[in-house]
Amino acid sequence: MATNPKSIYQLTRAKTRSSFASATYYKMFLFVLYFVAASASFNGYYDKWHFREGGVDGAWAPVQFDLMVDGTVARPYAYRQMLPATANWLDTIVPQAFKTWLYTPRFSYEKAFPYTLFDSSIATNPAYSFRYLVLYLLTFLFAWLAVYAMHLICKALQFPPTAAVFAPVILILLFPYILSIGGYFYDYPELALMALAAWVALKFNWWWVIPVAALGTWNKESFLLFILTLYPILRLRISRLHALFGTSFLCLVCLTVYYPIRLRFAHNPGAPLESHWLKQAMYFLHPHLFIFGTEKTYGLIVSSSCTVLPLSLIIWTAWRAWRHLPCAIKRHAKIAASINLPLFLLFCYPGELRDFSLLYIDFLVILAVNLTEWTGTSQTTAT
Repeated sequence: MATNPKSIYQLTRAKTRSSFASATYYKMFLFVLYFVAASASFNGYYDKWHFREGGVDGAWAPVQFDLMVDGTVARPYAYRQMLPATANWLDTIVPQAFKTWLYTPRFSYEKAFPYTLFDSSIATNPAYSFRYLVLYLLTFLFAWLAVYAMHLICKALQFPPTAAVFAPVILILLFPYILSIGGYFYDYPELALMALAAWVALKFNWWWVIPVAALGTWNKESFLLFILTLYPILRLRISRLHALFGTSFLCLVCLTVYYPIRLRFAHNPGAPLESHWLKQAMYFLHPHLFIFGTEKTYGLIVSSSCTVLPLSLIIWTAWRAWRHLPCAIKRHAKIAASINLPLFLLFCYPGELRDFSLLYIDFLVILAVNLTEWTGTSQTTAT
C-alpha cells in the first residue's frame, strides 16, 4: 500500500513538536527545581549565620558585614574580596535617586523595603543597606549557579538523568549542614566556581579555566589549592606534559590575583594563616563535643556535621561509591584529601566541615554514584 506523504509529514511534525515540548518542559523543570533548592539552601545558611553582623544569629564581631565591605576586617578574611568589592562598586555607580526610590514605602501602612526583607539592623542603615542587598542577592545567585554547575559536571561524566538532576539538589540542600561552626557569604561562590572550573576542565581546553581561576582566587585565596587537584581531570584531554603546564599556569594566574590583594590588606590586623592545631586536638579528644555537639540548621536543632554520627554517614556513603568512581575523580579525591586533611588539622577551626571544600566535587560524584546504584540505572562515566 502506498504511503501518504502528507501523513508522514504530519507525523514527523507532531513528533518534532512533542520532542521540542519535552525539552522545553525539562529545562523549565530544572529551572524551577534548582531555584527552589538553591532558595531553601540559601535560607538555611542565612537564618543560621546571616552575614555575621551584630544583633543576629551567627554574629561574630571580627568578621561582621560592615568590616568586610569597608575593608577593615582582619586577615585572612580580608582577602575574600570578590563580593564585597562588587557590592562597593555597584554602590558607587548606582544613582542615589534609584536607591531612594527603592527604599521608599509605596503605601502609608507599608514599612520601608529593607525592614520587610531583613531582620538585621545594619541592613537598614543607609550607609550599608544597598550593599547589604547586593551581597544578599549575589550570594543567592551563586548558590543557584552552583546547582547548575554541579549538574553540568554530572552530565559531563555521563551519569543517568535521575542522578545528574538530583545529586546537585542533595548537595546544595546539605550545604547549610556543611557550614558547621561557621558560615560565610563566600562559601557559595566557592562551591559554584569550583564546580564550574571542574566542568570546564572536563569539557574544554585548560585555558578556558583561566577566568574561573581568577574569580575563584578573588573570592577566596585557597582556590589555588583546588587548581592543583584539577590535574587528573585535565589529564583526560591532554598529555601529561601539557596537563602539568596547564596546572602550573593556572596556579600562576591564582598567584597573580592573590598577591596584589595580599599587599592591599597587609596592614590589616590578623595574619595570613590562623593556627588551630591545639584546639583540633582538644576537640577530637573531648567526647562531649565530638559525639554530642549540636547546631540549629533549617530551624531544627540537630547533630553538628562534624560529629560522630554525621561523619559516619559521610564515610559510609563514600565507601559505597568509591569503587564505582571514575579513575580521574578517584585521583582528584586523593590529591584533594592529601592537601586538605593536613591543612584542616593545622590551620582550620575544629568542627568546620566547610574547610574540606577541596572535596566538594568528589562528594557530588559520590552522591551521583549512589543515586545511580540505588535507582538501578546504567552508568557510563569518564575514566
